[in-house]
Amino acid sequence: MTVPPDNAPTIVWFRRDLRLADHPALAAAASEGPVIPVFVLDPETEALGAAHRWRLGRALERLEAGLHRHHARLILRRGEALETLRLLIAETGARGVVWSRLYDGASRERDARVKAALKADGIEARSFNGSLLFEPWTVETGSGGFYKVYTPYWRAVEGREPPGPVEAPSLRLPEAWPASLTRGDLALGADMDRGGPVVARYVEAGEDAARERLEAFLTEDVRRYPEARDRLDLDATSGLSDHLAVGEISPRQIWAAAAPMRSGPKGDAVTGFLQEIVWREFAYHLLHHTPEIETENWRSEWDAFPWRGDNADAERWRRGRTGQPVVDAAMRELYVTGTMHNRMRMLTASYLTKHLMTHWRVGEAWFRETLVDWDPASNSMGWQWAAGSGPDASPFFRIFNPETQGKKFDPEGRYRARWVAELNDDPGTDALAFFEAIPRSWGMTPSDPYPAPMVDLKRGRERALEAYSDLKSRKDGASA
Repeated sequence: MTVPPDNAPTIVWFRRDLRLADHPALAAAASEGPVIPVFVLDPETEALGAAHRWRLGRALERLEAGLHRHHARLILRRGEALETLRLLIAETGARGVVWSRLYDGASRERDARVKAALKADGIEARSFNGSLLFEPWTVETGSGGFYKVYTPYWRAVEGREPPGPVEAPSLRLPEAWPASLTRGDLALGADMDRGGPVVARYVEAGEDAARERLEAFLTEDVRRYPEARDRLDLDATSGLSDHLAVGEISPRQIWAAAAPMRSGPKGDAVTGFLQEIVWREFAYHLLHHTPEIETENWRSEWDAFPWRGDNADAERWRRGRTGQPVVDAAMRELYVTGTMHNRMRMLTASYLTKHLMTHWRVGEAWFRETLVDWDPASNSMGWQWAAGSGPDASPFFRIFNPETQGKKFDPEGRYRARWVAELNDDPGTDALAFFEAIPRSWGMTPSDPYPAPMVDLKRGRERALEAYSDLKSRKDGASA
């Protein structure tokens, strides 16, 4: 094997880790010599949902600007990952390739192929933890297994001190840069159609924006987090989910900024916030140990539950026309902003899977397509939690009632009024933005009469409970 020269560069393969600070792979490469930052639009990335691809494009724009301040470039390519990286290695004489680990099934399979092939070529190929506080395989139960319930998982990691974040490194530049596509060539936002410019009003991309949002939240908002985080009419959450999803901020950065505050007057509130960061960790813990959670019922006995596939009722749910104002407000918030309040993610999922008896995979697919903050672990676990088929699941008899949830968490109706134009004589800009963003083929206008409820809430609940009781009886009978 030919030994590369001392000035041979290392390719840093960026994926969903689009930042310079606390980037262990980038820091390792920079400590050894010149670096060539690369983003590859490969089939696995092209398969992501439209909104998340659009959000990646915004993050790439800010990453390019950050690299430019270091007089560096971001090389953009399209193609199968291994073939593209091999071409880049041949063009640049790179000594190796480094990247941050991803944990969903498609990414793990791709990365394993790439690592094995490059090593067989005599090229260094190394992956680093750039996405989690704790690698999934490092948290074990007393018997050496993995955790299936969140609370014991939290207790297991609460006292751990994750590695501290590292500063953005100084970058040495290669002697020459390889050719690059442009972000326009990648067309990451093409499938957003009319929705892209609308969603752009609600998204502020980049790691600088992420750090500023974290600082503002910890300074101003975290004190009221425990009692206000579920209020739909208040801006009481961190707003960091889309930054985390594309890696503009790392959980280690969040932990390092927040954890020291637990000993101060905001201690209990900060602990509540950190528990939500660890909920994300728990989702990845489960995704690693049970990768089937992305596509299959985590509890196999739910395979016999009589959920419906996609249907006309689900289409009305997607379009925010269920006749339940708080559900419709949430679905419209999603389409306009690319995000949805977490309380409403649970409620809309419960409504689809229980009141409308529609399979959680139908809803998961819609969220995957429309969320700018889509996360493979949190999305699949959240849907299965709400449906009752997943780990640490909500008991099936806990069926969220949209009317009572609306009264409790939107007591003055401001959230519903903000997003549902048909409920207002003079709708605001947010409600009207929905009609700017949706496909023309939907044929919806703000002057449409608001629909009657699709299903009687009491009857919908009873129907779901009857189906669950029948499933449980069959299960009990089979095990008798």
